[in-house]
Amino acid sequence: MKEKSDAMVLASFAADSLALGVHWIYNTRVIDKKFGRVENFIKPERPTYHPTKDRGEFTHYGDQTLILLESVTECDGFNLADFSARWQKLFENYDGYVDRATKETLENLASGKSPVESGSGSDDLAGASRIASLVYVYRNDLERLIASAEAQTAFTHNNAEVIKSAAFFAEIAYRTLAGVTPLAAIEQASKDESCPQPFKEWIRMGLKSAERDSRQAILDFGQMCEIPAAFPAVIHLIARYENDLKAACVENVMAGGDSAGRGLLVGLILGAHLGMSAIPPEWLNDMKAYPQIIDMLSKIDKRHGF
Repeated sequence: MKEKSDAMVLASFAADSLALGVHWIYNTRVIDKKFGRVENFIKPERPTYHPTKDRGEFTHYGDQTLILLESVTECDGFNLADFSARWQKLFENYDGYVDRATKETLENLASGKSPVESGSGSDDLAGASRIASLVYVYRNDLERLIASAEAQTAFTHNNAEVIKSAAFFAEIAYRTLAGVTPLAAIEQASKDESCPQPFKEWIRMGLKSAERDSRQAILDFGQMCEIPAAFPAVIHLIARYENDLKAACVENVMAGGDSAGRGLLVGLILGAHLGMSAIPPEWLNDMKAYPQIIDMLSKIDKRHGF
């Protein structure tokens, strides 16, 4: 499980970094013309959303995911107060894109609201996508995993469906690490009475589209950040490329829109399923935070006896 746990975290980050250069480009013809097939990390250029970033760095989603990993490492588990403090410090002088959910959360905190009350009303799936470190540290404790995944999401995205989606994908990753295939884990979860009805429909849509071209399927779902579009798109990518992590991440990017938010979850699940050999070595070599991430995972391992 150790090797696949590492891969789960690293693939989640890698998928975000792969998306960085073309993130939020909705016109796929622009991606084709300017960048070709995006199979390696590229440096964002104006007028994209992350021009201050360098090749191998992360979007603002990935940066928040890294902050959560730092917090989990230092606190030996999830601590909302610590995560909140680190998250706020990240955005004090942040030289990158600041989205609406972040701005609203910062405003709520500045007005005196606690981290439990501060979440924006955003229904962007990205709020649930930061959970790799939580699955890593709580890979043997589903109850704490679900609770922490929901809490970290609600901190910035106080939307019931986004919060529950964090629990959903955390459990899929948990089951996948235990040896269940992603498709089987998704199908099992969809049959559970506790699975929200919208999720059942989004899962059905995603699975039904598995034989379709990814670019067209995601265009039909919607390329945007909002959960009704992004959730079935993630299911589609996992189902269509269950045994090909690289293809899943590349096709996700080539589909345009919020590829970073989707990619964090696709990398999470398929990394847990396929392990380190499925991640292109050049992605790890070019990831600027790779040594830092490996060091933090090692510290978590020592403390928990993994």
